[in-house]
Amino acid sequence: MRGGGLAGDYLRRARIRLVALDVLFDAESWADVVRESQEVVELTLKGLLRACEIDPPRLHDVSAVLLAEKDRLPGALACEAEWLAHVSRQMRRDRELAFYGAEDLLPGDFYSRGDAETARDQARRVVAVVYPHVMGSGDTPGDPH
Repeated sequence: MRGGGLAGDYLRRARIRLVALDVLFDAESWADVVRESQEVVELTLKGLLRACEIDPPRLHDVSAVLLAEKDRLPGALACEAEWLAHVSRQMRRDRELAFYGAEDLLPGDFYSRGDAETARDQARRVVAVVYPHVMGSGDTPGDPH
C-alpha cells in the first residue's frame, strides 16, 4: 500500500500538524493541543481507511468503521484496530468542548498540561503506527517534508 492521492495527502497533512501541536504546547494552549490532536487522529485514520479503499464516514469519529472493516486493514494494523478505535472515540468526545467550551466551562481553564500531553502523545502514536503502512517504510513520521 503506497500513499498517493487523497490518502497520502491526509497523512502528509497530519504529520505536518504534529509540528503545530508542539507550537501550541509550547504556548501552553492546552485546549488547542487537545483539539488539534483530534484533527491529527481523524486525518490519519481517514487516510488509512482511504488507503484500504474504504470510504470514511463524514463523521469525526471513525471507530465503528475501523472495527467493522478490521479485516481489510494491513495485518499489523488489524491488531491495533481496537486501540485506534478507542483513541478515535475518546478524542471525538473532546473535539467541540476543547474548541468552543460551554457557558459553564472555559476550555482554557478546563484542560490541563496533562490532558494536552496525553492527547499529543496519542496523536503522535497514531501517526507513527499508521504512516508507514500507508506511505511506505521509506518515509519517517517525524519528518514533515
